[in-house]
Formats: sequence, C-alpha cells, structure tokens
Amino acid sequence: MKFEFVFLGQSVLKYQVPFDIYVSINQIYESKFKQLKPANQQLVGKIKNEHSLFYNGDDQSKMQTHSFLPLNVLKWFESCYKHYLEWNKIKDYHIHLNSIWVNEMKKHEYNPVHVHQGTLFTGLSSVMILKLPESYGVEYSSIENPQNGKLQMYGSSSGQFANVDYQPETKERDFYIFPYDMRHSVYPFNGPGYRRTLAANCDVDYNPIKNRGIS
Repeated sequence: MKFEFVFLGQSVLKYQVPFDIYVSINQIYESKFKQLKPANQQLVGKIKNEHSLFYNGDDQSKMQTHSFLPLNVLKWFESCYKHYLEWNKIKDYHIHLNSIWVNEMKKHEYNPVHVHQGTLFTGLSSVMILKLPESYGVEYSSIENPQNGKLQMYGSSSGQFANVDYQPETKERDFYIFPYDMRHSVYPFNGPGYRRTLAANCDVDYNPIKNRGIS
C-alpha cells in the first residue's frame, strides 16, 4: 500500500483514495443527502452541513446505527487502519469501525481545535478530501504563507528541532490517518464554493503496556 509518513511524536500516514472509492462516496453523499442524519450535535465543528454516512456505535437519542456505504468501501477503510497499526508495530489489536460522516464547509465556517473518540478512547481518526473550492478567498495578510481553509495537526513532540505542527497542501483523494488524541483543526476561508471532507473514527482495542518496545 502506497503512503507517506509524517512524525509529530505520533504518526500521521497519508494515503491516496482509489478513484472508484472516491467517486462512490461523493455520489452516495450527493444522491442520499436528504436521507442523511445531521451529525452536528455530536461534533464540535462550526459547520452547518455535517451529515452521517455510517454509525456502528451504541444507539442513543442523537444517533442510531445506520450505514449508507457499501461493504467494499467499509472494507477499504478497515484495510487502511490495519496498515497504519501494523506499520506502527501494534500487535494483538482489535478494530471496530465506529463512525463516518461528511463535513461540507462554506465561507466563514471552521473546525476548532479538537480530538476524537468513538466507543473507546483509544483509536484512529481520519480525514479524506472529497471536494475543494476553486479559491479559498483573500488572504488578509502574509499572502506568501496562506492559511485560509488549511487543515492543521498538532503533534505531541516537544523540544528544539522537533516537528510539532503539520499543515499539508491537501488535494482531492488525500486520506490522512492519525490517533484519536492528536489535536487538529481547520481554518475558515472566505471564497466561493465549499470544502467537502469525510471524517471517520475507528476504535482500537489493544494493550499499550504489551506493545512497549516491540520491533
């Protein structure tokens, strides 16, 4: 599996979504939009359009079990999470795909700094880039260092020469996987159009003590 690696004290792995998976998710979101349950009450984003494609956690008043995604798409997600864990030398784990939803940001909307969780506090978050606007609008200052609409991840490392932050130049079909407790955010933009991304949570049940020092 082809991927790129960024180390921020914890690993961020970047994959490219297969074209058929990318098309399928966009088509399902667009064709089933009126049937999708809003996910705003469970999320911190200051975003109007946040809708769930998949939920397989405990039923609650805000969200019940459902799936709009075909089996091949769900299996692809699971294969990526397994690759991340195996590449990071995690042994004797069990995964549970918990939730998948779409954030469709318009101008001035944003995602504040936050972390994720599923049924467990241990697991993997992910962000998939589905659609990007033609322009993020005017940069009011420091145009040589654009920030509008950027995804930012905040690492847990510290000290001189440490890589602390990661702000990728995102493209459609990019897919980033990182641990639940890695803080991240998305800055607002002021241009036309929308920024459509998918987020997914996968619980990971493992013993961190037994995994210390494994090589």
